[in-house]
Parts: sequence; C-alpha cells; structure tokens
Amino acid sequence: MLQAIRIHTTVESDGEIRLSGLPFKKGAEVELIVLNEQPGTPARAVLTADQLLHSGLVGLWEDRTDIPDSSAYARQLRELAQSRNMN
Repeated sequence: MLQAIRIHTTVESDGEIRLSGLPFKKGAEVELIVLNEQPGTPARAVLTADQLLHSGLVGLWEDRTDIPDSSAYARQLRELAQSRNMN
C-alpha cells in the first residue's frame, strides 16, 4: 500500500535536506518528491463545523430537481471516487 507523508521543512544548508523520524525500516524502497513552496502561497483554509454550516456548502443540492435524493447521490459520488483511487 502506498503511504504518503508530508513534511514541511526549511533548507538549512545549500542543496541539503535532512529527514529523520520516518516510519520506514532499513531496506525499504521509497520515492521522494521535493516541491519548492513559493512565498505567499496561501495555506489551505480549515473550517470549523459552524463555519462549514454557514458556508453555503451545506444544502447546496437542496433545490435541485434532477437529484431526488441528495444523500444517495453524494454516497454514489464517494463510491465512484473511491473506486477510481484503487485502480
């Protein structure tokens, strides 16, 4: 199973990054992808339950006439997305 770990760090010596405390055993094969964070890149917003409730997302499909059961439709979309990730 593929396991992704996100670590944010600062380069302290030119051309070098030190990683420690990784959950891998000696001999495990891993792939590293290093991305340069651009200054001013906005952080992803984290909403509280109250903020989410008042964001306009809750009830978004309420008045759609082409979706008779929004809960069943959302469940179907989740199942489709999950099955796509497994392929």
